[in-house]
Amino acid sequence: MTARYDIAVIGGGIMGCATALRMAEGGMRATVLDQGDLGQGASGANAGTLSLQIKRVKLMPYALKGHHEWKAMGDAVGFRKTGGYTLAFTERESELLHERQTLKAEAGAPIEFVSNNHIRNAEPNLTQKVISASYCPEDGYANSSLTGQYYRGRLRDQGIPYRERCPVTAITQDGAGFALDTPQGEITASRILMATGAWLKPTAAMLDVDLPVNARINTVSVTERLKPLTSTVIGHATGLLTMKQKTNGTVLIGGGWQGRGTPQEGRGQVTAGSLQPNLALAQFALPALENARIMRSWTGFEANVPDFYPLVGALPGVEDAFVLGCVRGGYTIGPYISKLMGDFILDREPELPLFDPGRNFEED
Repeated sequence: MTARYDIAVIGGGIMGCATALRMAEGGMRATVLDQGDLGQGASGANAGTLSLQIKRVKLMPYALKGHHEWKAMGDAVGFRKTGGYTLAFTERESELLHERQTLKAEAGAPIEFVSNNHIRNAEPNLTQKVISASYCPEDGYANSSLTGQYYRGRLRDQGIPYRERCPVTAITQDGAGFALDTPQGEITASRILMATGAWLKPTAAMLDVDLPVNARINTVSVTERLKPLTSTVIGHATGLLTMKQKTNGTVLIGGGWQGRGTPQEGRGQVTAGSLQPNLALAQFALPALENARIMRSWTGFEANVPDFYPLVGALPGVEDAFVLGCVRGGYTIGPYISKLMGDFILDREPELPLFDPGRNFEED
């Protein structure tokens, strides 16, 4: 028997689930489909860092709103507001830090530059080789592994049906809407939203739309449980390090170092060429990590387009089809930008501007 909905959301990460919730609040009958388990793609594989200091200036209003959303979710997603420091170890890094963080502060982020004495008092286990540092009291993290559990519960509470391990293998459009072929049967909907992250390109291709989507293969590592070493989120001026110690004592290390693979091949692979410098930078910043054992390293796909801004709006050339995704820092802004997407589909005026998926990327 064919199930029919007002809208079918393809992709059960943060953005897909949060948009479905927003649309359901507006009276739409939505369903969420994911090729795996909810929240286990990029939404569940990232380091969980919620830092305003690593967001692009143009996205700062969205990141500030996103932080508010994560704070409201609270313990259910392991949210912790710890504050965060971004460090520079050379004069060139210091210049880069001051240039970037000044612009972000002007865009509304509560970022300030702090003295070396401040750093040593606040984080005595950090290296003494810090040249300069910035601090943001709003920085923190959430537990990305709780993403699926959280949104599964929210969808269930709102009566929104979802299907896991239900890949969409073909999409056809006719006058009545869309028909989606899945291993669990055909699903029909008047509208569709593609929120498939690194899989957006092949998803849109089912409707003969070529989206300029690429995928990064970010590496994340976690140590054994250690004595308390740091109480804040630690970053580096280049963006090549994010680090925080969780309440259980493990230290989570990321920074965008690239693994190997493609979304179509499944999970990416960790490479020694990326893992070693990532861990070396973490150890340089926090020397006490020298003898710490790495318990696990993994990768997660992060989608992007040429200008590294989101795709939020109508799918070019296809009536009643929409697309949401493709932005670095999507974990932070995801819960908020999904509300904007939901409002747009509900024909409401979004609080902040969207990012037209049909824009000319060559000019950006």
